[in-house]
Amino acid sequence: MSERRKSYPFDQIEPKWQAIWEERQLFCVPNPGDKNFDPSKPKFYILDMFPYPSGAGLHVGHPEGYTATDILARYKRMRGFNVLHPMGWDAFGLPAEQYAIKTGKHPATTTRANIAKFKAQLKRIGFSYDWQREINTTDPRYYKWTQWIFLQIYNSWFNPATNRAEPISTYRGKNPDEVRLAYVADVPVNWCPELGTVLANEEVVDGKSEIGSFPVVRRPMRQWMLRITAYAERLLKELDGLDWPEGIKLLQRNWIGRSEGAEVDFAVAGVDDSGPEAGDRSYKIRVFTTRPDTLYGATYMVLAPEHSLVDLIVTEEQWPAVRAYRERAARKSDLERTELAKEKTGVFTGAYAMNPVNNERIPIWVADYVLLGYGTGAIMGVPAHDERDLDFARKFDLPIREVVRPLGGEDSIGFVGEGIAINSPVIDGLPSRQAIRRITEWLEQRGLGKGAINYKLRDWLFSRQRYWGEPFPVVWENGKHRALDKNELPVVPPPLDDYKPIGTGEPPLARAKEWVRYSGNALRETNTMPQWAGSCWYYLRFCDPQNDQRFVGEEAEEYWMGGPKPGGVDLYVGGTEHAVLHLLYARFWHKVLFDLGYVSKPEPFQRLVNQGIILGEDNQKMSKSRGNIVNPDDVIDRYGADAFRCYEMFMGPLEQMKPWSMRGVEGVARFLARVWRLLMVENQAGEWELSARLREVDPTSPQTKITHATIKKVTEDIESLSFNTAISCAPS
Repeated sequence: MSERRKSYPFDQIEPKWQAIWEERQLFCVPNPGDKNFDPSKPKFYILDMFPYPSGAGLHVGHPEGYTATDILARYKRMRGFNVLHPMGWDAFGLPAEQYAIKTGKHPATTTRANIAKFKAQLKRIGFSYDWQREINTTDPRYYKWTQWIFLQIYNSWFNPATNRAEPISTYRGKNPDEVRLAYVADVPVNWCPELGTVLANEEVVDGKSEIGSFPVVRRPMRQWMLRITAYAERLLKELDGLDWPEGIKLLQRNWIGRSEGAEVDFAVAGVDDSGPEAGDRSYKIRVFTTRPDTLYGATYMVLAPEHSLVDLIVTEEQWPAVRAYRERAARKSDLERTELAKEKTGVFTGAYAMNPVNNERIPIWVADYVLLGYGTGAIMGVPAHDERDLDFARKFDLPIREVVRPLGGEDSIGFVGEGIAINSPVIDGLPSRQAIRRITEWLEQRGLGKGAINYKLRDWLFSRQRYWGEPFPVVWENGKHRALDKNELPVVPPPLDDYKPIGTGEPPLARAKEWVRYSGNALRETNTMPQWAGSCWYYLRFCDPQNDQRFVGEEAEEYWMGGPKPGGVDLYVGGTEHAVLHLLYARFWHKVLFDLGYVSKPEPFQRLVNQGIILGEDNQKMSKSRGNIVNPDDVIDRYGADAFRCYEMFMGPLEQMKPWSMRGVEGVARFLARVWRLLMVENQAGEWELSARLREVDPTSPQTKITHATIKKVTEDIESLSFNTAISCAPS
């Protein structure tokens, strides 16, 4: 399309009106108590998952969800709503830090440049954001409150009696640190010696670092943890009141992973725990099982290689083999140890446990298919009725004992369903569900076990050995941690000449010796928070971003997060890549704030919609390596922002994956040009003016009918976010 002559003058129309919107601040919405606030209007809070501002800028996949929410925002404004439609930046992150390591430039410098690029692109597309509410997670005025929220979590505990968080001052136990919602623990992490840092699971591929392909090992390190497991049941049950896709709810439920069963204690044979160490559970192996009715079929036990009991029970003869096995296991990721482990491996410890139902001595093994972070880090092996246990038993020639007879006549070996208990004196002949209840009661009566609920959900590992993140508002004194006062916030990271991790495992902040030295006796925490922190509460800050006295004003929060349903944000739109962790973490933080009385609703997001991925023209995911990325600036240069936005919505249903097509954009542009030329003509001077053929006439009855039918159809389609069908009815 010629730069000199376009089918309609979008290059004049769009900048003109965008400038007017900016000058008049047409999309800025006042808060309760502000000038021009109209309390008679209903509110509608529509939110995009805010982006990480990378150096590459936007590609055409990013604005898909933004376009959908913008249409709805404009529609709601015209329907008389007070619409909150903000935008900001999730700007802490590893890419900026990696760039700083390579170039020596402070991450804040590159982050500012990237934000400016993203913002210019979004404004050019013409989105109706309230830019006066713009936030940036790397702004000290923002992360001051991220740190403050962390302190509320740190200074709280979950009271099981009230089923909610309460101030730590209400805890009546001896050691409050044992129950804080934010606590310190030594946990296994992915350590890369070459990079000198801890890596997230997603940064490890086949036992090597994603960056550089260096070996990664598992090693215990001191980490900050958040006790999200205390909220497992509420996170599960309170999904029911949310208008989310069932697939996303299922992902959350599976991640939380609630299981009912029993905890059973197996005494270690030959270990006398009646002496000074009596009551020390290290002399018993506690397992969780959903099938306590199969206890008589337990013919061996397995401990995770990292289990603390391994060092206490392994025999001298078996120690070299166990040590070598643990070293090999430490080089594997959790995924490799479980889902990818096709052939079972393990080593005998030389020790035995006593099966509590029949006092049979059974061998204790170490195997990497058992993870320390799931359940108790120990299992009872029931090879006749568990596929993994059967593979392990067959490889190491361990006994296989049938204890459940299938009802349908199938082979008992390998049967994992419900049936009739056999070879189990206490429960022989009982159906599985009745047998589970009976054996659990039997264990409880004898102090050998108890009914229990287990969750796959683990506590949230909340610290990173990075520079570019929120510093913890915590200091260490005499080996103990304590919180800083609110008036000491924000804690700002010091400038560094070298952003590389320290090879010893210490974070980069440890280089700033003067900054670390808080006082004569106290040192600052040198870990930083993960990128998740800033995105856990940003929707609240959008309600009142200029408030320097509170993370969000009470009146503003109650108005924008109000309504009859449990969630505050009326519509939340983003990609499925955040379907589990971001949503789970944000819900957890919100529930803590709700319990403590800081917010008015128990859930952050009422309605959730996930837009589909836009593929390249080659039907592949857009990436630099494939060379199929399409820059929206190039599309707008050729066809205009209206054509770009219209095509993004015309491609297909919002939630579906679909390929990009420049020919499709061109077709939409031709349609818009036809609409333009219905009303406008170009005079001899090359200027556009209203057509002389236009007349003011009343519509005919058929025309009125079509008009109202179209209005009804488009209204329904906008409400249901079916923009492709709304657009498709217009050309007809």
